Amino acid sequence: MSSKSSVIPVTSPALPPFEEFVEEIRDIWDSHVLTHQGPKYHLLEEAIRDYLSVANAPLFANGHLALQVAFWSLGLTSGEVITTPYTFSSTTQAIVGCGLTPVFCDIDPRTLCIDASKIEELITPKTKAIVGVHVYGTPCDVKAIEDIAKRHGLKVIYDAAHAFGETFDGVGIGNFGDISMFSMHATKVFNTVEGGCLTFNDDELYSVATAIRQFGCYGTDETQYVGTNAKLTELHAAMGLCNLRHIDESIARRKAAYRVYQAAFDAIPGIQTVYYPESLKPNYAYYPVLFDEEVFGKSRDQIADELEQRGIYARKYFYPLTSTFAVYGPMFEIQATPIAQKVSEQVLCLPLFADLSPDDAATISKIVLGNV
Repeated sequence: MSSKSSVIPVTSPALPPFEEFVEEIRDIWDSHVLTHQGPKYHLLEEAIRDYLSVANAPLFANGHLALQVAFWSLGLTSGEVITTPYTFSSTTQAIVGCGLTPVFCDIDPRTLCIDASKIEELITPKTKAIVGVHVYGTPCDVKAIEDIAKRHGLKVIYDAAHAFGETFDGVGIGNFGDISMFSMHATKVFNTVEGGCLTFNDDELYSVATAIRQFGCYGTDETQYVGTNAKLTELHAAMGLCNLRHIDESIARRKAAYRVYQAAFDAIPGIQTVYYPESLKPNYAYYPVLFDEEVFGKSRDQIADELEQRGIYARKYFYPLTSTFAVYGPMFEIQATPIAQKVSEQVLCLPLFADLSPDDAATISKIVLGNV
């Protein structure tokens, strides 16, 4: 294999040239400003706002805290939110942690996002919002969700953790809904090591979100909101500034590996690959594959084991459904989501990251298909 080691992880963080990062942090040592929205923070916020083509993009210590601040900023602290169980645990944990009750809606079998056609039947007098997830960067049915939300007076929050830099119908994906959350964790297409951001068009939300981010009192001596500590440090911002300079190159390299996978798996019976609508400019964040054991002849678990025996680590992501977590059982009703359950038992994300060579993607494909 052409990787730097014989082991291929499911993902690997993008890092700038070491000397570039050292140069970026040099003036931090001169200024002794480490946090509290220093110069690096402001440069990165402006750069991300421009890159995502959004009106506002305050930055946070991580995506999970950013999502919680999104709920608080919209005054969502009680009631029900309709959401998907096919997501990472953070989405559901943020909902529950803010005092909200998740109502689980099944997913669309092709996009793997929340099925907009099934949302309305779950709305009750307690419903306050819809929380969708752009799964693997594939967008939710944003138009249908917007229509439902307007007719029922609901807020819309998108977990866009996977969707950094994408456009849909020519519009930055962070412009849909009331607020979108992007993760800037080390495993994402763009990272600040740890970090997150919120995007929204309502300028009045900016002062609320940034106050909540800093104990509810940013810029004043008086506490204005019940808040938290979710500030992004200058060192994290410096990493972001470096990585943002290279993100287009990074996405292009991901795309090269993606194309190898697509060429190998397209039209193979029993395999379903990631879905990108024509109007989406994707970022190639993940490469999920669904294996139908009865048709393909092998299960997701068998494939994962075969890859691991060769030092290739794929991930059952998302598995299990967040609605199956035992901790939630005594807390609220758990809705049946049979399509999401089936998908969670079939999905395997193959390695995909900027340093994964097309040759390695070809080798992985051959192993999956039993051609090695």
